Amino acid sequence: MELIQSFSVDHTRVVPGIFTSRVDHLGEYAVTTYDIRLKRPNREPVVDVGAMHSLEHIIATFLRNDPDWKDDVIYWGPMGCLTGFYLILKGERTPREVWPLMLAAFRAVNDAQEVPGTAPENCGHYLMHNLGMAKWYANEFAAYLEANADNDDIYEYPRTERLVTDDGQHFFDS
Repeated sequence: MELIQSFSVDHTRVVPGIFTSRVDHLGEYAVTTYDIRLKRPNREPVVDVGAMHSLEHIIATFLRNDPDWKDDVIYWGPMGCLTGFYLILKGERTPREVWPLMLAAFRAVNDAQEVPGTAPENCGHYLMHNLGMAKWYANEFAAYLEANADNDDIYEYPRTERLVTDDGQHFFDS
């Protein structure tokens, strides 16, 4: 079985940032998945689950209401490892082109007075939210994005090195 693309990223060297996870070409259309990484995998504590849930609701609402981007947003959701989010957009843009959108989205969390969609009819676990911590994580990440805007490391995945035998066999570390 072939190793999926996201497992070829060296998670021991990933830093917070905005990375292109994959680009899928569907006929004449491209769909790009971005890794919006808030925490260093396996080195920092993960995002609090209630805060992660609140960030998901607030930022998904922000993205789907942004007049310049809403028609291109396909998906915003958390990673299972709780170190970041996946953003799926129509088209192909570089992580640097997505940077202003992510900065605005995380800055917008600070203005939220409540988490949208938290009634039992709207949410599968409506009591699992933490707006205060969501604001803390959002402010931390926005400040990081601003401080590192010119740092290539926040836009380019570190790749794992693969051992290849003389006969072309690949060995994977994941």
